[in-house]
Amino acid sequence: MAVVHFYGTGRRKESVARVFLTPGEGRIVVNNKPIEEYFGGRKTLTILAKQPLELTNTLGQFDIKATVSGGGISGQAGALRLGIARALVQADPNLRPVLRKAGMLTRDPRMKERRKYGLKKARRAPQYSKR
Repeated sequence: MAVVHFYGTGRRKESVARVFLTPGEGRIVVNNKPIEEYFGGRKTLTILAKQPLELTNTLGQFDIKATVSGGGISGQAGALRLGIARALVQADPNLRPVLRKAGMLTRDPRMKERRKYGLKKARRAPQYSKR
């Protein structure tokens, strides 16, 4: 018998999360580690990633296996949140209005600004010297 699973991709800054949702008892595994262990005990990041599940009251209904890469852990948590939300919509299209209203399905477009020539960073100019 084939295992039913739903897929969602989330991106935030430089981070990419590939999320697989399967009906289960609520285990969340990120890069083969439990979510609490992966985010190093940072409760805010764990709460951020679980927001779509709590909003839709599906916290104990799905097992989540995610692969995240790139960026920092904050960006990865944001990418994971978007991936979970998209996978939930794939699992149950009736959840779309609830997630949309909460802003969970909107990709955050803010990215690191590119460095310009003549500058040290994107906007940081070299130190001015009179002589």
